[in-house]
Amino acid sequence: MRVNMAQFLTPDFLLLNKTSRRLYDDYACTQPVMDFHCHLSPKDIALDRRFTNLSEIWLEDDLYKWRAMRANGVEERYCTGDAPPYDKFLAWARTVPSSLRNPLYHWTHLELQRYFGIRDLLNEKTAPTIWSEAGEHLASEGFTARGILKKFGVRVVCTTDDPADSLEFHRSIAVSGCGTRVFPSFRPDAVLRTGDLARFNEYVEKLGASANISIVHLRDLLSSLKSRHDYFHQQGCRLSDHGLNCCYADFPSDSEANVIFDKARANQSLSAAESGKFASYMMLFFGHLDAEKGWTKQLHLGAFRNVNPNAMRLLGVDTGFDSIGDWQQAIPLASYLGRLCIENALPRMIIYNLNPADNYLFASMAGNFQNGTAAGTVQVGSGWWFLDQREGIEWQLNSLSNVGLLSRFVGMVTDSRSFMSYPRHEYFRRILCNLLGQEMENGLLPQDEELIGEMIQNICYRNAAEFLCLPGVS
Repeated sequence: MRVNMAQFLTPDFLLLNKTSRRLYDDYACTQPVMDFHCHLSPKDIALDRRFTNLSEIWLEDDLYKWRAMRANGVEERYCTGDAPPYDKFLAWARTVPSSLRNPLYHWTHLELQRYFGIRDLLNEKTAPTIWSEAGEHLASEGFTARGILKKFGVRVVCTTDDPADSLEFHRSIAVSGCGTRVFPSFRPDAVLRTGDLARFNEYVEKLGASANISIVHLRDLLSSLKSRHDYFHQQGCRLSDHGLNCCYADFPSDSEANVIFDKARANQSLSAAESGKFASYMMLFFGHLDAEKGWTKQLHLGAFRNVNPNAMRLLGVDTGFDSIGDWQQAIPLASYLGRLCIENALPRMIIYNLNPADNYLFASMAGNFQNGTAAGTVQVGSGWWFLDQREGIEWQLNSLSNVGLLSRFVGMVTDSRSFMSYPRHEYFRRILCNLLGQEMENGLLPQDEELIGEMIQNICYRNAAEFLCLPGVS
């Protein structure tokens, strides 16, 4: 028996009253998408990749689905391993019924419906038909990487790129006539990872080669990074990004930083304090680079990464074995932002929080560093990773509203590696419209749909377009 979604994911999904539905239909749903932080492959966009089956486009790099499959007792070969594509998909289909009340259940069926018009619930019985129907769509016009971006109204994509990257695929996209503007983002995390000196020094050599600079001393490292930062700027980059447990704020002198770097280049192990001092020094340097060029700096704080040592040994990093971290955030965040202020080098900034216990901390901290140069100079970013579901999104919206200005919020990002993730913008917009619509009907907000609707449009697209200053984007 095929059970469809007639009473599930209806046009009123997540919209619990008439006002919410009007807000969504009249103001939110037609706004273009500004996906200013994601992990999509620039190569896939440059080559306009066509995905041959659901497993490729849906499961290839989806850490969320891998985690759910593992929790459902699925062997690793069906997640990251060498199982045939259909077998991986079937393992996911068997997992979906067990994901009720996990956001994956909503996202899975939103994606099937929005991409392929498939309204059946995914399970082991419906899997063969859904595999076939989706495959037919993927083979048709409009389902290449660029076609998908066009289908979902994605006006801007900002990928996540290492400073040593050649950006060859971004250059190719820029002259290709692609309807979506695709920009790189500068993510220099590898420069901070001095805990593994073999990998660190290997990376330093790679970075130097990309800048055509022999890196011997710290000044050479800084020159290489500035050269690459300049190059990224020439390619349209206006955002940097850092994935940190918490901010580094133990600032050394120039001479002390030089000694630490020389020690690292000599493969002499650094203490935790030395590694922290070096990272603090580099983060100040990156702040200056961004401020000088008018970039926006993104700080993704609070992830506890690669927790499982066996998985790390067998599978490596970024395979879905991460968690929310319980790091102290207030003092180092205040110290880092404060030091940038003292040095007149505070760029526009978006700080993303992963621990919901820290929502009000982040929202109140952002308010301390507004400097009048832009509306919302320091922004609290959208709920991400473990918090990009309904409850997490509402927590973020409520904390920002209560101690900041929701009207200036720059909105949602997918933070995804998958071209199947764009309904998450719809998901966010429905949650936003429902929250505001309920408060309008309860008398907590005025019955002025034009006023509230304009704020919704700003949050969905316009605020980010104005805040990020991306070339040619308005």
